[in-house]
Amino acid sequence: MFAFIGRSAVQKIVTLFFVSVVSFLIIHLAPGQPSQVDPLNPKFTPEMVERYRQEFHLDEPLYRQYAYFYRDLVSGRTVSWKDNQPVLAKIWERFLNSLPLFILGTVLTWTISFPLGIRSAIFRGGMYDRSATFFSYLLISIPGFFFAYIMIIIVVTRLHVPVIGMETFGIKDVSILHVVMDRVWHLLLPSVLGATAGIAMLSRYVRSQMLEVEGQDYVRTARAKGLPPEEVHYKHALRNALLPFVTMFGLILPGLISGSVIIESIFSWPGIGRMAFEAILSRDYPIILTVNFVSAVLVLIGTFISDLLYMIVDPRIRL
Repeated sequence: MFAFIGRSAVQKIVTLFFVSVVSFLIIHLAPGQPSQVDPLNPKFTPEMVERYRQEFHLDEPLYRQYAYFYRDLVSGRTVSWKDNQPVLAKIWERFLNSLPLFILGTVLTWTISFPLGIRSAIFRGGMYDRSATFFSYLLISIPGFFFAYIMIIIVVTRLHVPVIGMETFGIKDVSILHVVMDRVWHLLLPSVLGATAGIAMLSRYVRSQMLEVEGQDYVRTARAKGLPPEEVHYKHALRNALLPFVTMFGLILPGLISGSVIIESIFSWPGIGRMAFEAILSRDYPIILTVNFVSAVLVLIGTFISDLLYMIVDPRIRL
């Protein structure tokens, strides 16, 4: 176990280093110069532009800029070029805002997808399977932003309740229960909309995996031995169909950043995905590079968790 953890740690540190180098180079190969962000303001004089370049080491060679950036990032001194606020503090604040959205959406996706997909595979070709297939492809086909706007119009016009932002604007002098329920209501709609496409795609994937395993020889042997159908489906077939989903489970962590950009933008949710999108538009390179670095860390952590889960799901796999 410890040898495996040590090898994985070394491999992931090396991978993280190369990811940081490549992302840094790609950002600086983009059209335009970083020093053009603030100097677009006509009030900036050439002297102010030069002081700006020196303050953020933009007059140094590229390899020194790389060293300065990650030195300041590790020490917590990296600041946003847009508002001069600490990058890690801004990301942590937005991370806490995105976390409930991510957790609820992920729980809804995985808890609903598996029963739908498994039942579709068991009753293949029946009315349930056809209905589930139709609605799955319908949800996949409808663009998420279009579905979100339709739901906002229906909820606002029919129920007359606000759904934009994390809380109702101007709410005050109310009980704690009212505040909590208001926050839950604002959280519910974007989480459900964020989970719809995931439920549709993942349920189809579960169905195909179950059908593939159900056709294996050992499953037919289990049926021939007279085992109850529930034991054949859920003990023999389902456990072996879970292996691909272990890999998928390890890769859901980066969705905390990338998977919520559209939903957070439509619902004005101050999350980390929306912050990254706004940083790209404003060329706030410290935010972009830090978010990319955090995404790489989440991917590596997710793959490590997947490696450990493989051993639990399949006893034949050893670390």
